[in-house]
Amino acid sequence: MSSGALAVNTGEFTGRSPKDRFIVEDDITKDKVWWGDINIPIAPSIFDALYDKVVGYLSEKEVFVRDSCACADVNYKMNIRVVNEHPWTNMFAYNMFLRPTEEELKDFDPEWTIINAPGFMADPKIDGTRQHNFAILNFTKKVVLIGGTGYTGEIKKGIFSALNFILPVFKNTLPMHCSANVGEQGDTAIFFGLSGTGKTTLSADPSRKLIGDDEHGWTKENTVFNFEGGCYAKVINLCKENEPDIYNAIKRGSILENVIVGKDGDVNFEDTTITQNTRVSYPINFIDNIQVPSIGENPKYIFFLTADAFGVIPPISKLTPAQAAYHFISGYTAKVAGTEAGIKEPQPSFSACFGAPFMPLHPAKYAEMLSKKMKDAGVNVWLINTGWTGGAYGVGTRMKLKYTRAMINAVLNGDLGLYNHHDYHIHSVFGVAQPRKCPGVPDSVLSPRATWNDDEAYYTTAFKLSNAFRMNFKQFESIASEEIRRGGPQRYNP
Repeated sequence: MSSGALAVNTGEFTGRSPKDRFIVEDDITKDKVWWGDINIPIAPSIFDALYDKVVGYLSEKEVFVRDSCACADVNYKMNIRVVNEHPWTNMFAYNMFLRPTEEELKDFDPEWTIINAPGFMADPKIDGTRQHNFAILNFTKKVVLIGGTGYTGEIKKGIFSALNFILPVFKNTLPMHCSANVGEQGDTAIFFGLSGTGKTTLSADPSRKLIGDDEHGWTKENTVFNFEGGCYAKVINLCKENEPDIYNAIKRGSILENVIVGKDGDVNFEDTTITQNTRVSYPINFIDNIQVPSIGENPKYIFFLTADAFGVIPPISKLTPAQAAYHFISGYTAKVAGTEAGIKEPQPSFSACFGAPFMPLHPAKYAEMLSKKMKDAGVNVWLINTGWTGGAYGVGTRMKLKYTRAMINAVLNGDLGLYNHHDYHIHSVFGVAQPRKCPGVPDSVLSPRATWNDDEAYYTTAFKLSNAFRMNFKQFESIASEEIRRGGPQRYNP
C-alpha cells in the first residue's frame, strides 16, 4: 500500500461470531458465569478433544509465536503467549497487546495461551460445536482456543472476556468496554459505547492524552489502566479532517482489514464491498499524544455513547446516579439498514454494560461495581447521542462530529456548569436533563424535538423507543432496585 500499511482479508468472517463463543463449564466457572445465549457452556471433554485436534493440525505447519502482556498496571499484568497459524495474525498480536522488553522476555512465563488456527475447520457433528468455527475460553487450563475464523478481533476479545471474569471475581477490579483519556490537570474521562458509537474517535483528542481506545480496568486503588498496547479502530468513511490521529496511524506497522485498495495503492474508505466493519490495528504509540504508562487517576467524567438511529435521544444530557445505572445495564445503541442482513429500518440494540458479548458474569455484578465507584468518586455521567438528528435514519442526518466534540469539551472545560433547573430541561419521555445552551452548538440542535419540526411524529417515535427500553429491562427488574428502575424512560400512555 502507498501508506506502508499491510492490507489483509480475513476471509469468511469479517466480524465476531457471538453464537460460536463458548466457555468451558468447570469448577471455576460453573456457579459464577451467567450462562445463556451469550455465555454458552461447553464440556471439558469437548474442549480437550478439540484442543488435541488443533494442536495436531498446527504441528504439521510452520507456526508463529508471540509473547506479550495485557494490563498496563504492573499489579494486574498478565503474561500471554499467542500461537498463530498466519504471520499477520502474529503481527496483530504485537500491535494489540503490550510488548515486553528484551529483558522481560528472557524469563517469560505465560499465564494464558491463545491458540489461533483459522484454517482448522471443526465438524459440528463430531466436535460439539455449532458450526465449523469456534472461540473457546478455558479458565482451568487458561487457554483461548480459536479455529475456523480469520477475524483477528477474536484474539483480543478472547483475552478481554477472560479479564472480565478474572478481575471482578479475583481482583475486586471493574473491567470496562470503554476508551479513556486524561487532561493536563490529570482529569480522567472514560467513554463507554458499542461498536460504531465513537469510542475511538472521541477519545483521540489532540488536547488530551490517550490512555486507550477499547478495554480498561478501574482498580480498587482508584486508577484506570488500559488492557492493551494498541488500537483497533473502524475505518469506514475515515477521513483525515475528522479523525487525523487514526488516519495518520495508518503507516508501516499497521494492519488494515477487509478494505478495498485501488491500483494506485490507496484505500477507498467508503467502499463497503467486503464489509462495513473495516478495521485498522496499530501500536498505541502510533498516536502522538498518549499517556505513558497507560494509566489514569480516578475518572472525573463518564460518557455513555449511543448512536440513536431513531433521532429522539438528546445529543447530550446529564444523568442522575439511578439513570446512569439504568443506561449502563441497558447499553443502548441502534442498528441501521446495511449493518446486518435483513435490517431495512432502524432497530434498537441493547448490550448490557455496553459489552454483553464479552461479559461472563451477570450484568448486575458489573453495574453494582460501577455504581459504587461512581458514588465514591463523585463522578459526573453524561449520555451522548452520536446518532441521528432532525428525524430517524433515512430522514434525518447524522449528528455532526464537530458538535459532539464541542459538547464533550464543554463538559471537560466546566462550561456546562453544575446542574441548575434554569440551565437544563427535563426531557418529557426519557427524563434526562438536557442543557439549553452549549458553547459551539446551536441551541436548536440541543433539543431533538425542535429539530424534527413535527411534534406528533417525534413523540410517537420517542415513546416507541421508550417502550423498547422498558421491554429490554424486564430481564433485569428482579435484580434492579426501585430507584434504578425509575431511572428509565416513561411508559407510553395513549
